[in-house]
Amino acid sequence: MSDTPDPGYTDSGVPTFESVREKIESRSDTAAGSAELDAESAEGRAVEAQFEAKNRTAAQRLAEIRESMRED
Repeated sequence: MSDTPDPGYTDSGVPTFESVREKIESRSDTAAGSAELDAESAEGRAVEAQFEAKNRTAAQRLAEIRESMRED
């Protein structure tokens, strides 16, 4: 084991605020990049199209339900 302390931790072994922040930012950037790549793939575009179609269908159905409630 090395006597040189890890720069991301205090002498007592507690992670520093800076190291925690860097780790969170790194994970966030990785997730954002993965989401962008997924959205640009053919499968990602197909899923997005399905999601939009379901939202349109749901909005139309909600409008029908509201209209039927007004008629009563």
